[in-house]
Amino acid sequence: MILVGTSGWQYRDWRERFYPPKLPQRLWLEHFTTRFATVEVNNAFYRLPERDTFAAWRARTPEDFCVAVKMSRYLTHIKRLRDPAEPVARFLGRATALGDRLGPVLVQLPPNLPADPEALDATLRLFPAEVRVAVEPRHPSWWTAPVRQVLERRRAALVWADRRGRPVTPLWRTTDFGYLRLHEGRAQPWPRYGRAALASWVRRLAEAFDDAEPTYVYFNNDPGGAAVVDAVAFAGLARRAGRSVSRTA
Repeated sequence: MILVGTSGWQYRDWRERFYPPKLPQRLWLEHFTTRFATVEVNNAFYRLPERDTFAAWRARTPEDFCVAVKMSRYLTHIKRLRDPAEPVARFLGRATALGDRLGPVLVQLPPNLPADPEALDATLRLFPAEVRVAVEPRHPSWWTAPVRQVLERRRAALVWADRRGRPVTPLWRTTDFGYLRLHEGRAQPWPRYGRAALASWVRRLAEAFDDAEPTYVYFNNDPGGAAVVDAVAFAGLARRAGRSVSRTA
C-alpha cells in the first residue's frame, strides 16, 4: 500500500483551508486522522518531545494510523553522526511510546555533511530490526556504491526526494519499503505540484515497489495548504493507476 500524508499537521494557514474555522487547535490531530492515515512529525528534529507526548499521540490516533518521526538534529546536525549511541537511545526511549503507531524514523543529513559510510553504518546498526529507518542524505558525495551497500545491509530505505518536480536523489531501492518526500512543486499557486509531476512519481513508485510493499509518501510543501491538496491529488492518481492507497479526503 502507498501511505500518503503530509509533513506535519499544525500549520496556522491550514485553518479554513483544511480545518474547520471553529475547531480548536488542540483537536487538529483528531481531525487530521479522519482525512489521512499517516503523518510525518518534523518538530522532533528541532526539539525532541518527551515520551509522554509520543504516548499522547498514540492515545489520540486510531489503530490504523502511522506516525513517521524525524530524528533529532542533535545526532545529525550537531554530532554529525559521531558517537551515535546516546542520541539514538534517547530518541528511541521516547519515540517508541507510539507503540504500533510508530512508522519509519527519518534520518535527514545536513547538506554540508559529505559521505561517511562508516559513520552511517555505525548509526543504523543501533536501531532494532523492527524499527524502519529512512535516510535522506543531501550532499552529492553520498551517491556511491559503498553508501548503497550500507543501506542495503542495514535494511534502511534511501529517501527519494523531489524539489520542483524533479528527483534530487538517485532512485535506489535498498530495502522492502519506500519513502518519498516532496518538498516543492513548480505549479501555481506556489508551492503546488502539477498533475504531470505527481503522475511521474506514481509511475516511479509502481516500477520499484509492488502493491504489497509499503511506500510512505509525505508532502512537505505546507504553505497555503498545498501539501493537503497535492496529497489528495496524488492519491487519486495512484488509485486510478491500480495501486492501493491509504485514506485521503
